[in-house]
Amino acid sequence: MAVLTDRPAAPAPPARPRRAHDRGARTLASRLVGYAILVFFALVFLYPFVIQIGNSLKTEPDAAANPLSPVPDPLSLAGFERIFAGTAFPLWLGNSLLVTVLVTLGRVFFDSLAGYALARLRFRGRAGLFAAIVAVLAVPGVVLLIPKFLVLNQLGMYDSYAGLVVPLLADAAGVFIMKQFFESIPVSVEEAARIDGASVFRTFWSVVLPMARPALITLTILSFQGSWNEFPHSLVAVQDPDLFTLPRGLADLVSGSLGKGTQYPLKLGAALLATIPVAVLFVVFQRHFVRDANDGADKG
Repeated sequence: MAVLTDRPAAPAPPARPRRAHDRGARTLASRLVGYAILVFFALVFLYPFVIQIGNSLKTEPDAAANPLSPVPDPLSLAGFERIFAGTAFPLWLGNSLLVTVLVTLGRVFFDSLAGYALARLRFRGRAGLFAAIVAVLAVPGVVLLIPKFLVLNQLGMYDSYAGLVVPLLADAAGVFIMKQFFESIPVSVEEAARIDGASVFRTFWSVVLPMARPALITLTILSFQGSWNEFPHSLVAVQDPDLFTLPRGLADLVSGSLGKGTQYPLKLGAALLATIPVAVLFVVFQRHFVRDANDGADKG
């Protein structure tokens, strides 16, 4: 005969606390609200670019009648045809490419040299020189326009390619960026190179500079963007229409140099073409910059 034993029933699994469920719901709701706000401001930010593209593909009457509509009706490429056939856009484009490439190469080279000297070399007045460079960052660029004109005129570089390029070959922001990055590199790396007989420049060029790739990419992007969009300097450096860069030429178009009328397709189409090189450069180099920055963080 079997013996019956009283065993306590297995406890039921505890119910999920109501408080935790409410907390999760609030977290999800706040995240959705945050995403909605981000999407809204992204659309607000992108809408002018959509308007720019839409108006550049419109006819002149359609753009004048419906400037805020992003849909061209009918679709027309007449604005782009006028850009290349009726303006000096190809000349402005060539001048901008020449000036931007030279300025970008010069800034990357000279800013790196100056940053390395301030970070590693010990000489009298180094702290004061760096303080002066930082002080330049606080000076509005418009304050220097008249001194730039006077200097260029006295040196005989006014209305020339040299006047467009030489004053922009170095900038305080680039020197500051490179100095701060070079100071983060261990000195022991350079000491090993100098023990092997490398000179200061050889150590900088062959050892330190390759390690500064993230900073160099950042400086390249900033230099290219800044020199490509530079307008105030070209305003005081040149007066000859054959030396106009894209920003100067676009300003000439906006001022109505081609006659009366809004000419939205022409103006916005030219502005759209002018933004493409900077956008392409940023997209290409951003991938390398993010990857190198993450590699540096992992190593640190």
